[in-house]
Amino acid sequence: MPAKTSAAKRLKQQLAAGRCIAAGAFVPFVARLAEEAGYDAIYVSGAALSNSLAHPDEGVIPRSKVLDFTREVVEVVNLPVIVDIDTGFGGPKGTAETVRLFEAAGAAAVQLEDQDPRWKRCGHLEGKHLIPCERMVEKVRAAAEAKRDRAFQIIARTDALAVEGYEPAVERARAYEAAGADVLFPEALTSREMFADFRSRVKVPLLANMTEFGKSPWLSDDEFESIGYALVIHPATTFRLAARAIKDALIEMKQHGNQETLVRDGKLMPRSEIDAYLIPNL
Repeated sequence: MPAKTSAAKRLKQQLAAGRCIAAGAFVPFVARLAEEAGYDAIYVSGAALSNSLAHPDEGVIPRSKVLDFTREVVEVVNLPVIVDIDTGFGGPKGTAETVRLFEAAGAAAVQLEDQDPRWKRCGHLEGKHLIPCERMVEKVRAAAEAKRDRAFQIIARTDALAVEGYEPAVERARAYEAAGADVLFPEALTSREMFADFRSRVKVPLLANMTEFGKSPWLSDDEFESIGYALVIHPATTFRLAARAIKDALIEMKQHGNQETLVRDGKLMPRSEIDAYLIPNL
């Protein structure tokens, strides 16, 4: 029997083909649902994971917790898992160690950003601060050199548009590409034309962040593919969807006194359906 293709190699093949759509999962069960729904990859969002633990997206979650969560997701799906490692959990040496740990945990890719960790925040919010381009280049180079599997993907994100402007964002992306980034992630672009122009300015695959309540316009997965974006992430949608549904249902149950209306209106997944997604303990 031929050896199973590694998750990293499968992701690399998807990117080479020009289309990989990743859904965010804030618990392993949601990763199972995303796999069944036909997504190409699972995205572990730092924002969704932080929010699910009732913390803001400010880089306060320790690497060990993100690593443990990654292992839990990898264990229950066959899809490639892409992990948001924020600012890398350290300088070049710390970033290199992070890459080694997440590759060993079974991730197919990690995403590293150029924000200053002292002011880390969501990429679509104001008030961001960046580290110098040269420092980020050192971290990207260290990440690229640390991976053991050449197919493992290093995704370099730049938040420079909101801080330094469009041309500096392009120049940073080019510098990260030269340092060994496999995929570039220009965060919070504000128009379709900007997305298209960015595609023409770099060579490696590009990632588009189709998040809600952000600065980017609504573009479909097909539209992103048509302008040359190989990877599209929907990072926090499942968490926000669950948060709204759970809040509303808790209020309804409190007012009614039990779950009768929730069951009647089909708002709860029945036990038999849940069981279909469970992985038996070995």
